[in-house]
Amino acid sequence: MTQDGRLLRGERTRTAVLDQALLLATVSGLDGLSLSQVAEALGVSKSGLFAHWRSKQELQLAVIDHARAQWTDRVIRPALAERAGVRRLWAVHDRRLAFYEAGVLPGGCFFATAHFEFNARPGVIKDRLATEQSDWMAFLTRVAADAVDAGDLRPGTDPEQLAYLVESLGVCAVMRATAPTFQYARRALRDHLRAIAIDLPELI
Repeated sequence: MTQDGRLLRGERTRTAVLDQALLLATVSGLDGLSLSQVAEALGVSKSGLFAHWRSKQELQLAVIDHARAQWTDRVIRPALAERAGVRRLWAVHDRRLAFYEAGVLPGGCFFATAHFEFNARPGVIKDRLATEQSDWMAFLTRVAADAVDAGDLRPGTDPEQLAYLVESLGVCAVMRATAPTFQYARRALRDHLRAIAIDLPELI
């Protein structure tokens, strides 16, 4: 029981640190993140954090994993609860914008910020972020392809192009992060889907 208690406390500490590191990374940048900065923000000793991460790069990679888990919980999983097709595609876009609107992260979007930060910096972090982006675009493309296969969108609709549109609208919205911008991002996709839909659900 004592061992289990230590493990539980250790996991709670790790989660608290990653929560704080994720917040800081959207403001100060992933490269500006350090164990000292996180320790100071949490009011804990830096030495205690070395039990979880031995280097800045290990912490950065862990933060990327944490950001992906948060994105999955807040955007992807709720969207997947919708029926495969145009409803699910819309839900991905709408949930994403709602996540930004809620101000969960002070810097708006961890991945958008990190991609811009590391785009011209070769290395492990850039490669990991590139993998995350590829996985995300593959997911969007599958959701768009399902909408075509379900007969919700006109035959011949290009899923990759539609995924690119959804991503572009999301990134633009979070970069501006104003109420009108989020409205424009929703309206732009809604109008496009109406133009290519066979039977657009009233939900959209």
